[in-house]
Amino acid sequence: MHWADVIAKEVADTCDHPLIATGISPTGIIHVGSLREAITGESVRSAVEGLGKDVRLIYLIDSFDPLRKRYDFLPPEYEQYVGMPISRIPCPCGKHKNYAHHFVQPFLDAVDSLGVKCEIIWTHELYEEGKFAEAIDMTFKKRQQIIQILHEVSGKEANPDYAPYNPVCEKCGRFTHPIFDTYEFPYVEYQCTCGHHGKADVRKGDGKLTWRCEWPAKWMIFGTSAEPFGKDHAAAGGSYDTGKRVAAEIYGIKPPMPIPYEFVQLKGVGQMHKSLGCSVTGLDAINMTPPEVLNYLFLRVNPSKAIDYDSGLGILDMADEYDRMERLYFAGEHTEAEDNSVRAYEIAQHNHVPKQLPLQIPYRHLVNVAQMAPDFDCVLQVLDRTEDMSKATDEDMKRLERRVNCVRYWLNGFAPDMVKFMVYPTIPPGLELTMNDKIFFKELVNRMNDCNWDSKTISNIISETGKASPLGAKGAFKMIYSVLIGKTAGPRLGPFLASMDKLFVINRFVQAAS
Repeated sequence: MHWADVIAKEVADTCDHPLIATGISPTGIIHVGSLREAITGESVRSAVEGLGKDVRLIYLIDSFDPLRKRYDFLPPEYEQYVGMPISRIPCPCGKHKNYAHHFVQPFLDAVDSLGVKCEIIWTHELYEEGKFAEAIDMTFKKRQQIIQILHEVSGKEANPDYAPYNPVCEKCGRFTHPIFDTYEFPYVEYQCTCGHHGKADVRKGDGKLTWRCEWPAKWMIFGTSAEPFGKDHAAAGGSYDTGKRVAAEIYGIKPPMPIPYEFVQLKGVGQMHKSLGCSVTGLDAINMTPPEVLNYLFLRVNPSKAIDYDSGLGILDMADEYDRMERLYFAGEHTEAEDNSVRAYEIAQHNHVPKQLPLQIPYRHLVNVAQMAPDFDCVLQVLDRTEDMSKATDEDMKRLERRVNCVRYWLNGFAPDMVKFMVYPTIPPGLELTMNDKIFFKELVNRMNDCNWDSKTISNIISETGKASPLGAKGAFKMIYSVLIGKTAGPRLGPFLASMDKLFVINRFVQAAS
């Protein structure tokens, strides 16, 4: 049984109207690992929906978090904003509402392409609407009890100065410390380090709860049934352990079912951390991986296991694996060992599985075709030479175009040089051909003029002609690559040439023979 089905059944059995919560703190560049939370949440939502339950998925943007430091990717002038809520810091590019929008909005737009059906909720708006007021009031009245909970759960020395709520100074705009004995709902006074003495209204966006009180407060506000979160929060004595007790003993609610997940690691780079720049962002992953394949990548393994994300040739391997599981699903025949992977394919569709096997063009072939054709219309012309496109549906064409766009994005930033090439319009400059080379190409033209233009026939002719020449088969292949793409290696030659116009190829060989 797939892990999402196991979780979904438990949620459905214990909740009449389940709510799954996910979220992110957009204090900096959003890395590929952040996708795991959104996709995990959506997989559980869709599995619960499949059981006939009325279920919601919310995506909470922690837009009221402070900017803790000026990260390396920010200009020097952002030093002045450290300590301020990110919803009140200017957008670095000037095109978004604020700092939080700048980092999360493109990510949210792209996540939509993955089929994640979530309600976007901005935390700073919840504070401004007074949604946290009741929880804030409880934390002030039970502050000593919270201090004791934090001490007992974390094992750290009790901190008598612990503040469950931090006001925002109305003068400097930074979070500061409250004066506890001044609290009388809904106001609390504060003395900021900037010298300003003021008063905050907990019913407004005048301050925020600290994380270990804010997280369970969100559970209370929304009635959260289950929530995926990183393993750092699930560690013994961590924020989920304290959150459970704050939820039960301070807010009087039942904590949600935890769905802890392991980190996503870049192959060869190591574990990634939030708020740091990284070589592959979540937006990169969405742009260079077909949405259905990216969903499958995260669903094929249990959340408790780490995922190695390979932005190089691993992208091609994962697309191939996805397509194989798709074929197995529609064939209705697979081994017991393949059950979970086939089910992962099904869940990756979020309850919108195609009615029939979609058109499948090998992903590696698309990598070649995308480099041979300048636009999608030309891609179709190339594919028409080797693929049966006659039964392609509108959905097939949309998926194919998405995949081509992903391939192009991958080629422009992450593909290894070994798969990159360009077909030269004429013999590549600087290429010197010997008399043996020219004789080989002349014989090749004689044999290819009247042959069937298919991969197998082409490969056989090249091998036979090469073996009969001083070049040998390997030398023949190298020379063909050289006159077409200026390299001594490239895509599988038979399919590659079959995808090209026959007259174009023969003319190039005629040119090489002269």
